[in-house]
Amino acid sequence: RISYHDEIGRFLLMQAQDKEKDQSYFLFELSQEQLAKAIFPLGDLDKEKVRQIARRYNLPVANKPDSQEICFIPDGDYAAFIERYYGEIAGSELMRPFSAGKILDSKGRILGTHSGIHHYTIGQRRGLGVAHTSPLYVLEIRPEENVVVVGERSLLGKKRCRIVRPNWVSIPELAGPLRVLAKIRSRHPAAWATIAPLEDGSVDVEFDLPQAAISPGQACVFYQGDVVVGGGWIDRFTF
Repeated sequence: RISYHDEIGRFLLMQAQDKEKDQSYFLFELSQEQLAKAIFPLGDLDKEKVRQIARRYNLPVANKPDSQEICFIPDGDYAAFIERYYGEIAGSELMRPFSAGKILDSKGRILGTHSGIHHYTIGQRRGLGVAHTSPLYVLEIRPEENVVVVGERSLLGKKRCRIVRPNWVSIPELAGPLRVLAKIRSRHPAAWATIAPLEDGSVDVEFDLPQAAISPGQACVFYQGDVVVGGGWIDRFTF
């Protein structure tokens, strides 16, 4: 949803009424100019109400099942999708992500080998190909070293991360520490955190409680109530 706040003179981006279908996490980079012209006609409706309207007008999508996973990868093979299109973006000379490399534990010991870092995500448990007395999870991916670091679940939680390329929506800039609810993934529950500006323009995010699987490359979006304060891209986390 979008509204205009007269006192601060800014357009506000807000969560949808239907929190299960809210897409505000993906829209934090919109500028004031874009928000001024954007229209979100379903923001005040839940999914069942939308289906009722569609049935009333005999629209064929009225009973269409909800989309699952990523709609443009219908076979669910994310690694194959990356292999097909990576070269178009990075250039054929940068195909290193698809080469085999080492799987290490948190102390740097070699536990096995992987067939390419694009097969792994932070927090992943299944398909690691490493035998261990207890379940292991992906803790870190180091592209520059072509290394995957794994460890026990207790090591997944981190309290701090740094975000880059922030975009502010409800405020013109981050002038000092600010309390927010922060989301590190679209389906991840928002968690209380304090954000603070850094000299290079990036933002330090410190959560009250450790968050599982903070992943560099994902967006971190900040909320106050239903209002999107802003967000940015996770650059690194602090152990």
